[in-house]
Amino acid sequence: MKILEVCPYSAGICGVWTRVLEESKRLNKLGFEIKIFSSFFEKGSNKKVELNDEIENMKIQRFSAIKLGGESFMSWNFEKEAIDYSPDIIIAHNYRHLHTTKCLKIAEKLRRKGKKCKVFLVTHAPFPEGNLTRTKIQTAIVKFYDAFIGPGTLNKFDKILTISHWEIPFLLKAGAKKNKIIYIPNGIPEEFFTQKKTEREENKILYLGRVSPKKKLETLIKAISYLKDKKIKIEIVGPREAEYYAYLLKVIKKTNSQNRIKFSESIYNIKDKIKKLDSAKIYILPSRVEGMPQSLVEAMAREKIVIGSNSLAIRDLIKDGENGFLFEFDNPKDLAEKINEALSQKNSEIKKQARKSVEHFSWDRVIKKIVNVIK
Repeated sequence: MKILEVCPYSAGICGVWTRVLEESKRLNKLGFEIKIFSSFFEKGSNKKVELNDEIENMKIQRFSAIKLGGESFMSWNFEKEAIDYSPDIIIAHNYRHLHTTKCLKIAEKLRRKGKKCKVFLVTHAPFPEGNLTRTKIQTAIVKFYDAFIGPGTLNKFDKILTISHWEIPFLLKAGAKKNKIIYIPNGIPEEFFTQKKTEREENKILYLGRVSPKKKLETLIKAISYLKDKKIKIEIVGPREAEYYAYLLKVIKKTNSQNRIKFSESIYNIKDKIKKLDSAKIYILPSRVEGMPQSLVEAMAREKIVIGSNSLAIRDLIKDGENGFLFEFDNPKDLAEKINEALSQKNSEIKKQARKSVEHFSWDRVIKKIVNVIK
């Protein structure tokens, strides 16, 4: 069976690309023939990457694209190459992108030629709370799409795969039929559940992810002034957006916390990431806008005390006081109170519940669900 995966990016740090790559690798090992199409842009930059690539016998074909606004709104033409490949299944990633509706048209043309081609949409949670990350133009495009394009296209997909539970009401409101929707989250490698702990916990708080404005890391930095433990430190690990990083340095200076906050480079090796998670007492995710926060799931799998903002995607994972803690968004004092509470009590049961609540995210379980849908 031939499968075509279509996504906006196949290079750079991108949650969608992470899903596509791991999904493709595992389907490939199970005997499916896989090809990946994307734009030639690198996620997070304007850098253009090679048009042709190969990973583990899987062909990656990238196409010239034009950005219409932001990182997501872009146009690129891959119709001829897709029809020539003649897939049995097209997995289109990202709802509300031009390439996903194009996949429907490609499948229809293949059907006219006698080819039975199904199309699955993986939504990737494009419903940010409060619409905080879009410009006015992008917001207008989204409203237009939801009013005139979404209702007419959503149910043309054979199945709609959501990566989180909280998306489902939005999709139903947009006109999707309930029987079309299947919840299949992004997976995390099995090592997060199986690798033995070798690192000793340090007296520190950890954040692991992109250092960008929507992560609201200033809330975490400002919280340090209200902590009872005056020796606990914060480590922020991940790629930094220069302008935002400069702003955070000013916040650190203003709070006089230079000796308690450390920035570290990105970690890509799974074993090293696990060691880094194991070395912290607490993992914190202060952002408001998330789809399915993978790093949070990974921290929970390692039985960490986790604290997150009380936003849609995060409270989809954390039940306050049961498997972690929630704090009021953009409120350093409330975050500090949660940290103080977490440090002042034994949390062995909360840690166990954290791990238990994310076991279904293990890739060996996720891939079985994907194969069931495909078959």
